[in-house]
Amino acid sequence: LPATPWSQTIDGIGPAWANSLFEDNAEFGLGIRVAVDHRRDHARALLDSVSLLAPDLADELMALRDADQSSERGIVDQRNRVRAMKDRLAGWGGSAVRELSSVIEALVHHSVWLVGGDGWAYDIGYGGLDHVIASGTNVNILVLDTEVYSNTGGQQSKSTPRGAVAKFASSGKRRAKKDLGLLAMTYGNVYVARIAMGANDAHTVKVLQEAEAYDGPSLVIAYAHCIAHGYDLAHGLDHQKQAVASGYWPLYRYDPRRAEHGENPFALDSRPPTLALAEFLATEDRFTTMLGSSTSPKTTLVGTDSTVEGKENPGGELLELASRDVAARLNLYAQLAKDWRLS
Repeated sequence: LPATPWSQTIDGIGPAWANSLFEDNAEFGLGIRVAVDHRRDHARALLDSVSLLAPDLADELMALRDADQSSERGIVDQRNRVRAMKDRLAGWGGSAVRELSSVIEALVHHSVWLVGGDGWAYDIGYGGLDHVIASGTNVNILVLDTEVYSNTGGQQSKSTPRGAVAKFASSGKRRAKKDLGLLAMTYGNVYVARIAMGANDAHTVKVLQEAEAYDGPSLVIAYAHCIAHGYDLAHGLDHQKQAVASGYWPLYRYDPRRAEHGENPFALDSRPPTLALAEFLATEDRFTTMLGSSTSPKTTLVGTDSTVEGKENPGGELLELASRDVAARLNLYAQLAKDWRLS
């Protein structure tokens, strides 16, 4: 986690970082959003009080309350209006004026982002994350998905794909990866997207802008390469390209605003695979470990397919099931992109 403050503009404006307990990330971020909104609402109430005391400023004060801040330009304009009004209020007396001056910056839109890994979002903090998403509150959530508990040594999480070797899954994870994005989409009012900056940086920027502009909860799941995957991280960005090209990590956007206009809210943004999935999996030790020895440990799989329940499977068969998981997920996304009503 960041250990130093983030940079500021020449006006002293910049992002602020705060964090609580690992498992409380979602609730902590929601609390910040609620506090920011409370200060804004308090400042708006003071606008009404001060406009009665200073009728000459009434129109300008109401303009602060009703300002459109749906774009970056609108936010900059609002910040300039707030700065100018604060200077003008300096010449007025009264407790309401002084109190408004102390909180007037709250009238400028504040963006709140909750950032964490898959161990938090898919696993230990999922209950809180689901609560925040279900609340409909305007927060943005960025999940850095390494598919393991990276900060504690590479233990499996519910994001770990089937067949991958990780701590507590030394013979390969037995169950499929949890589809966090699809779960969030079931609410219908959550902006959801999958990104991979190394594969498509323009798509990443577009998603982050759309998530920020969406008036409600947004969930962005980002592919994050990790030493636990078992390859040279100097090639991490190129590896992300392969992950997308093989269909292992499809890029998509689910935007509820499109549904409001009668359009399909789901868009599959990555192209059909151009790289064999087996070729991609072969580049990561977490998968090839399953095939690296003729004495690979056998595992008993439990799944929805009746042909694999209770069956003894060597590593090769486990990876075959992992490949089926990827193909099934990609096929589902392709079908949803054609007709969301299938969901």
